[in-house]
Amino acid sequence: MRFGIDIAQQRMPWDEVVRRVRFAEDLGFDGAWGFDHFQPMYGEGPGEAFDGVTTLAALTGVTSRIRLGLLVTGVTYRHPSVFATQMVTVDHASGGRLELSLGAAWHDKEHHELGIPFPATSERFDLLEDALEIVTRLMTGEVVSYDGRVVSLRDAQVLPRPVQTPHPPIWIGGNGPRRTLPLVARYADVWHGFGTPNSMREASARVDRLAEEAGRDPASIMRAASLSLDDLDTARRHAEKWRDAGYGYLVCGWPGAGQAQVEAFARDVMPDFV
Repeated sequence: MRFGIDIAQQRMPWDEVVRRVRFAEDLGFDGAWGFDHFQPMYGEGPGEAFDGVTTLAALTGVTSRIRLGLLVTGVTYRHPSVFATQMVTVDHASGGRLELSLGAAWHDKEHHELGIPFPATSERFDLLEDALEIVTRLMTGEVVSYDGRVVSLRDAQVLPRPVQTPHPPIWIGGNGPRRTLPLVARYADVWHGFGTPNSMREASARVDRLAEEAGRDPASIMRAASLSLDDLDTARRHAEKWRDAGYGYLVCGWPGAGQAQVEAFARDVMPDFV
C-alpha cells in the first residue's frame, strides 16, 4: 500500500508549505498533495492560498523523490489545452513525479467572487469529459482534432511529450454513478472514492463493470481513499480495512496534532503496510 500526505496548503506561509513537503519526503511518504483553490475553503479572513499548478512546479525544485499532485484540479480554472501544457512542464521539471488529477470543480464561492464562470453541474461534467479526452490525446504528441461538447481542437499539438508514458497517472475522484464513475472507467489510472469500504462496495463494483464494457482491465484502476491521522490506533484499523478491501493508496489528512503525529504514523504504522 502507498501513502500520500495532504499538506493542507491554506492559511500558511510558503516556507511552511515547503517544510511540510520535505518533511513528508524524509519520512518516506509516496506522495504530497496540495489543493487547487485560490482562496481558503474554511476559517475567517483572507489567509494564504497559493495557486496549485505553480505550487507543484515550485515544489519540483525542492524535492527529489516524493510524487506531487493536487486533489483535485478543477476544470473550470484553466483551458484544457493550457492545462495539458502545464502538466507536461511539471512532469518534466519533476523528472516524472507528477500525479495528474481532474475534477469538475465545486467551490462556487471563489468562482463568483473572482469572476470565474461557474456553469451548471451538467456543463461542468461535459467540460471534465472534454478535458480528459484532450489531455490524454495531446500528451501523445500527435496532431489532434477533436469535436467536444464544450471545447474543440483543430490540428492541435503539444510537445514535448511527458516523461511518464503514455501520460502521468490520471486520478478522478467522486462516487457519482451517472457521470463520475463512467469517466473513471474510461480514463482513470486511480479512482479516489469517498466513504468507507462497505459504503463504496457498490460503486467499486460499478467501476469494474464499466471498465470491462470500455475494454479495460478493472485491475488497472487503482483504488484510493482518505485516512485520518488524528488517532493512530484508529488509523491503523482503518488502513487494514482499506487494504483488505483492495485499496492501494491512502491520502492521509494532516492531523490537528501536527508534525509529531505525522512522524509517529510514519514510524509506527506505515511500515506495516508498505
